[in-house]
Amino acid sequence: MRRIRPRRSPAVPLLIAVWAGAAAVLWLWWNNTPSIADNNSRILNAGRITGLLAGYLMALVVLQMARVPALERRVGSDRVARWHAMTGRYTICLVLAHLFLTMWGYALQSGKGLGQIVQQTVDSVNQLPDMGKAAIGTGLLVLIGFISVGWLRRLIPYDTWYHVHLLTYAAVFLTFWHQLSTGNDFAVEPVAKTVWYGLYGSVTALVVWYRILSPIRLNLKHRMRVQAVIEETPGIVSVLISGRKLHRMGAEAGQFFRWRFLAPGMRFSSHPYSLSASPRPNMLRITVKAIGDHSAALRDLKPGTRVWAEGPYGALTAAKRSRGKVLLVAGGVGITPMRTLFETLPGASGDLTLLYRANTTQDLALWDELAAISKERGARLMYAVNSPEGERPDISADSLRRKLPDIDDHDVFMCGPPGFAQEVYAALRGAGVPARRIHHESFEM
Repeated sequence: MRRIRPRRSPAVPLLIAVWAGAAAVLWLWWNNTPSIADNNSRILNAGRITGLLAGYLMALVVLQMARVPALERRVGSDRVARWHAMTGRYTICLVLAHLFLTMWGYALQSGKGLGQIVQQTVDSVNQLPDMGKAAIGTGLLVLIGFISVGWLRRLIPYDTWYHVHLLTYAAVFLTFWHQLSTGNDFAVEPVAKTVWYGLYGSVTALVVWYRILSPIRLNLKHRMRVQAVIEETPGIVSVLISGRKLHRMGAEAGQFFRWRFLAPGMRFSSHPYSLSASPRPNMLRITVKAIGDHSAALRDLKPGTRVWAEGPYGALTAAKRSRGKVLLVAGGVGITPMRTLFETLPGASGDLTLLYRANTTQDLALWDELAAISKERGARLMYAVNSPEGERPDISADSLRRKLPDIDDHDVFMCGPPGFAQEVYAALRGAGVPARRIHHESFEM
């Protein structure tokens, strides 16, 4: 316990590097901009800078999809997913601005008015090199951005959204070439062209390695299959997965894999599920609540079904810990990573507390295991369920302080639905727990 050394997230240095790259792009634009004196040059140069920044952000969008372990396990998969969504929105806005401003500038050069931008766009696509591919890529980016809008994203099945989202790779590939063939900055700066090739080439190599080659190597080595499916509570099942030397996969308590079960109707679906027990040499376990078609189908898996996994991912591990005392808070099926941490986090008697929120006592999955762990380790186990009348339990700053008077001296690990997480986060902050010691990871990506 004296050797607790929290692993610092590299998020800040990474963000600094991203901004430094954006500053380099601005310098490239400024260095190759002789004049912006008249209105036409101002419009064209605005189109140039939005295009350069869009090209830079496209590389970052793909990098954030590459599942690089340094990002997925140190920064956190949920945070990287938020970065990806935000970068994607900025990219699409810059691409559309680049398209509008550049076509407007070309139209003015040709003596056309603002109302003839559409005709100018058609002419440019037909006459300039690689513009046809860029037009298709831009259309794909707009489609991907549209289906990722919050309200529409919730209406689309996850698998449909996921597979359409993979078209991002095609969109970036198609739009890349016109950046070099029609971009003045790369024509006059060979070094910039080389750096641009290096940027996109490095990102492509990371995608190929971590999204294709590494998963193939992992699954050929460990050869996982479904061993059994066990119903824990109504609507919640545990899937036992056998394999070879599974403890050498590098998984830690609190992490998850993206699972693909090679059964009819599930072969093309990959979903993230947390480990609900510590890895054993020949066994992994996930515990899943039936909240969609994929999760509901898990109960019908047959023993012997081949399993394809990618991971491990996630930063909700013991490496986040900075204090001796720890409070674990779980909502619903968010108990799965909390259960592994409850079992494995080092601690003396009384150092660990687990608060489990569920609608009813029948929904408290893995409760017998949790009780056994609590008894063996001298840890505290509490649950919060609705009253028979349906009244929600009080999880407020005052109630948390009553249960744990020294809660402000705890690290808190939390997993559960977004609404529950926001409610508990506010209560923890009100109880005096610093934000840096509240560790939460969402798997709704």
